[in-house]
Amino acid sequence: MDWKQKHVLVIGAGISGFAAARLARRFGAEVTLSDAKSEAELEKLGDDFSKLRELGVTLVFGPQQEAMLEGVDLVIVSPAVPVRIPLLQAAYARHIKVMSEVELAYDIAESPICAVTGTNGKTTTTTLLGLLLKTHYEKVGVGGNIGVPLSEVALETGRGGCLSAEISSYQMEATEHFHPHVAAVLNVTPDHIVRHGSMEVYQAMKERMFAEQTPEDYLVLNYDDERTRGMKDRAKGRVCYFSRHQELPEGVFVRGDVRDGLIVIRWDDGEYELCHTNELGIKGAHNVENALAAIASAFFAGCEPAAMVPVLKSFRGVEHRIEYVTTIDGVPYYNDSKATNTDSAIKALETFDGHIILLAGGDDKMTDLTDFMKLVCERVDELILIGRAAARFYDAAVANGFPEAHIYAAGYSMEKAVELAHALAKEPDVVLLSPACASFDMYHGMAERGRDFKRLVHLYEQN
Repeated sequence: MDWKQKHVLVIGAGISGFAAARLARRFGAEVTLSDAKSEAELEKLGDDFSKLRELGVTLVFGPQQEAMLEGVDLVIVSPAVPVRIPLLQAAYARHIKVMSEVELAYDIAESPICAVTGTNGKTTTTTLLGLLLKTHYEKVGVGGNIGVPLSEVALETGRGGCLSAEISSYQMEATEHFHPHVAAVLNVTPDHIVRHGSMEVYQAMKERMFAEQTPEDYLVLNYDDERTRGMKDRAKGRVCYFSRHQELPEGVFVRGDVRDGLIVIRWDDGEYELCHTNELGIKGAHNVENALAAIASAFFAGCEPAAMVPVLKSFRGVEHRIEYVTTIDGVPYYNDSKATNTDSAIKALETFDGHIILLAGGDDKMTDLTDFMKLVCERVDELILIGRAAARFYDAAVANGFPEAHIYAAGYSMEKAVELAHALAKEPDVVLLSPACASFDMYHGMAERGRDFKRLVHLYEQN
């Protein structure tokens, strides 16, 4: 695309919107960035627009009128902005090209993309995959929904490398031609139903990630997940299953018990033994699945199995996913801010034997809470509820038999929630932030929420 003399409208601020505006301006386009929030609201969330102004980007805040589309050649939409908003629907009606920031990344990428999606495990898998790719490529970029704009990573990586991309369902809404050489789908469980309207649409957004693949590409699917297993019927690339429960005739699997079994790649005429599951640096059954997906993706990207083993043994996980923070007065604190849905929070609760002081809640996704609250009743001693979801989480906890006297449901700020957790905590308790909700009622994203939690916890450590 010849960007010069083009007028680009970027809808939505934040990490992706800022990146798209910077790149379009760098390529020579006239750029307008619009966000429905006021500048003051966005600055409270940490946005700084001064550098965009220095680059000559026009900034428009508040109500988004259709008149903004006059003279616009291309609309780039941030993932937080749903395509159903009137302004984007008007753009489609005018036949103005609309694309996501990750499609922009694909358009400018000169190296192959290995993409990872799924309801849970994306960030761990994407990060591990990036490290595995470094065993074969000198230049590796890691970006996408992980918190680093994929478009900037693609530009920086250039030619001759490889990209590890975390892809969300939000990013796929305004994407048509995104084409990863290797695509991995980890799992699909109820999430983002408020945004997408139904489970079927949510899954369709996940499947859009591999819709443009060809027979020369690879699709890595979780055999143990019924929804992902069935995606083979709609695949255009060559399908490789992974499984922690089944020894597969072809694929990546665990031979023997999942706790100490041997990880094996079996593909075409070759069979490669890597390491035992108890040697993995990341712990937990869910992380075995993440490792299998990363191994398969790296293998198809050209990595040698033997070279992967040291990385698999040394990788310790990612920030905000059951991340140990510190121990205060004998009580360990864990940051699991990445648990933005109930399935992810359930995995965190299963990591501990009990005596949990749980901080949960936030921007409610309105998913069913029954299974989550049943486990809360088994393993949680004190339930502290934050944000907009507090009232519904309270009702669900009581309905499932959790004692009301041990629920703190004022919709606390993070500061008040940490203060209360610290006051309640005593050995052998564990304080766990695992919200089972998005963060947008209080923060820009789950990373900001997790870092705020850690900051507040460390204040008590200093006293």
